[in-house]
Amino acid sequence: MGQKISRRTFLRAAGVGALAISFSPFRVSGQPPTLKIIQWQHFVPAHDKWFDAFAKEWGQKRNPPVNVEVEHISFADIIPRAKAIVAAKSGPDLYGFLSPPSQFIEDVIDHTDIIKTLEAKYGPYSELARRSTYNPRTNTFFGFSNMWTIDPWDYHKDVWEAIGMPNGPSTLQDLLVAGDEIKKKFPNIPIPIGVGFSQDIDSNMAMRAILWSHDASIQDENEQVVLNSPQTLEAIRFAVELFKRASPEVLTWNAASNNQAFNSRATSIILNSISAYRAAQANNLALPGGAPGSLADNTFFTAALKGPRGTAWASEHVMHVYVIWKFSKQQDLAKEFLAHLVANARAEALESKLYDTPSFLGAMADPTVPVAQKPRAGYEWLKQHFEKDPHSHKPGDAAQTGKLKVLFSAVEEPLPDGKVKPGWATNIGHPGPANPAISQIFDDYVLVDMFAKAATGRLTPEQALAEANTRVKQIFNDWRKRGLVGGDPAKDK
Repeated sequence: MGQKISRRTFLRAAGVGALAISFSPFRVSGQPPTLKIIQWQHFVPAHDKWFDAFAKEWGQKRNPPVNVEVEHISFADIIPRAKAIVAAKSGPDLYGFLSPPSQFIEDVIDHTDIIKTLEAKYGPYSELARRSTYNPRTNTFFGFSNMWTIDPWDYHKDVWEAIGMPNGPSTLQDLLVAGDEIKKKFPNIPIPIGVGFSQDIDSNMAMRAILWSHDASIQDENEQVVLNSPQTLEAIRFAVELFKRASPEVLTWNAASNNQAFNSRATSIILNSISAYRAAQANNLALPGGAPGSLADNTFFTAALKGPRGTAWASEHVMHVYVIWKFSKQQDLAKEFLAHLVANARAEALESKLYDTPSFLGAMADPTVPVAQKPRAGYEWLKQHFEKDPHSHKPGDAAQTGKLKVLFSAVEEPLPDGKVKPGWATNIGHPGPANPAISQIFDDYVLVDMFAKAATGRLTPEQALAEANTRVKQIFNDWRKRGLVGGDPAKDK
């Protein structure tokens, strides 16, 4: 049987930069130990090809070597598979989620030690990652984020130029105006505004952006339920108008639907990552009707849209969170691999074609940069790549290489005083943490149901809000009874 690395040994090794440690922590007889990893199928396929080779190479070069087995599963299987693993108390050593998995907090280790170790090496863990993986009630980290994904609006520039908005929308109200105009000028586009109202990850994100930008939220920063508000009703009424005027046929979308609709020109705009753009590049997709240029040439981006009072928030599109189960057989080996993965953050960001953004900005800095200066140096390195996309299909065209620049305003900026200036990307529990109640609400599509029932007329906006609020308060109180969520039930709205 293998001998585990002690926490002290792990911290000492990682603290001096020995992420590929040279001593032998295992007494190996026969076959080397195996590190098992399950994670989602990346939306930029090049990433998985890189990751699988990267993980196996790490295992082969490690002294002593280890076997690394990587299994990729679909988005739809992530939560069901995790529940089955927890029920069996048997599974992989590392499990990768697409959103904060705080509902599994009782089944995972506290990941504080590896986060603190890497902060000592690279500087602070991002605030977005912290709020997505930290439970203030238990003072533990229920997961470890190495990367996250920006969620801009992707739009077809020729369509929006034709309706007098060449730079795309800047407010949510613009979506309504544009929807009316697109129906008039582009009758061949069946879904003018591609915002989903279905039980899928993209609809989950879109409904949160609409809610937050109307100055509403599920909880406040102290985990008090505040969904029942005039601002939420205002957001629901806006969504009803959007559905009726510009977003039909979106009640059965899945995680791939808005990308497919966008790249087939069935819609003019989506709230998504840059994956549709990368697919258009990779497949050299053409504009319909023999129009000059390509679909990728015509794809541009804009940041979070402002609500009626100027508020503009959007969730991260994907929060990459790894967990190490309590029943994992190779917990310390899993930590060592995560440390090695963060040490190669530049490679991961580039191999994902800038789909992935680091949770440790300092890991993007040159290794010779002092720790205190690493976050800013990493920020500047990443900024340069967003300002001049190294994966552009037209490297000599400034308009094409610079189109990702607008995305970078989602990233928090390290300031000289050690504080950070927030970007417009936030966690799914905004303005509070991604606690277990928030994660359950996300996985159960409570918000999506609220908006969809009102949009389809099954319930009035007031009825949809009342039903959702009852569900939300019940979920919060169930988790409060387990001591895993804060707030006072008597103070919930």
